[in-house]
Amino acid sequence: MELQAGEGRLIAAAGLGQVLLATAVPVERDAVARAFGVLSSQPDEAVLGAAAGPAHPFRPGGTTAHGWAEVIAVGVGPALAAACTGSVLTAAALQGSPYGLVVSAGIGGGFQPEAPVGSLVVADEIVAADLGAETEDGFVPVTELGFGTVAHQPPADLVRRVADATGARTGAVLTVSTVTGTAARAAALRDRHPTALAEAMEGFGVAEAAAAHGVPVLEIRAISNPVGPRDRAAWRIPDALAALTEGFGKLAPVLESWNRHDC
Repeated sequence: MELQAGEGRLIAAAGLGQVLLATAVPVERDAVARAFGVLSSQPDEAVLGAAAGPAHPFRPGGTTAHGWAEVIAVGVGPALAAACTGSVLTAAALQGSPYGLVVSAGIGGGFQPEAPVGSLVVADEIVAADLGAETEDGFVPVTELGFGTVAHQPPADLVRRVADATGARTGAVLTVSTVTGTAARAAALRDRHPTALAEAMEGFGVAEAAAAHGVPVLEIRAISNPVGPRDRAAWRIPDALAALTEGFGKLAPVLESWNRHDC
């Protein structure tokens, strides 16, 4: 039986704490929820839509809970993802039942040939790839300008367990505000981030919100298209969504049993 929003958090509060699974859009949310045999009963609202009660000041794409996990759609892009994730984490903390883990999940572009279309990637580093300054000498990350953060490291033990359970590849996942559409930019990103396997738009925002609350974070991406020139004929979004569902189906026992204090 599907749980209403917030009920799952109470069930899990005595252990790890509920796992918050943050996707960008409802179709990704539903692909993740399907792995647990549930779909959201909430209507798809406009991003930053109607107030959803004290547990969720913002519920941009609906929410669904299943025992220890709650899946939400937080919107597209790092800023909106950070704002919405942060609001949900704050509400849970104020209720006395904070989340124990946050997972940024969805589909994304894969750097070829290391991350082929249809494969799964788990981030060992979540990187803000375009947060900085363009100079005559090239791109300079904000950290080299003397402030800010450009990367978050998920728990290495958990990354390893996820990869073992799902067969996912491990590497950096880049967060960008502008999706790569040329071979030149794809090459430049790989030059600056040689371990990068995937590109998406929300992971770093979700990670910033999690870090502000002292909560560990993961990012998991199913590859729907190659990073590079935008060739819609080469996109395999249904295949990537199916891979996301399959991956989370295998992942559930890992997330349910993992204890952050073991790290």
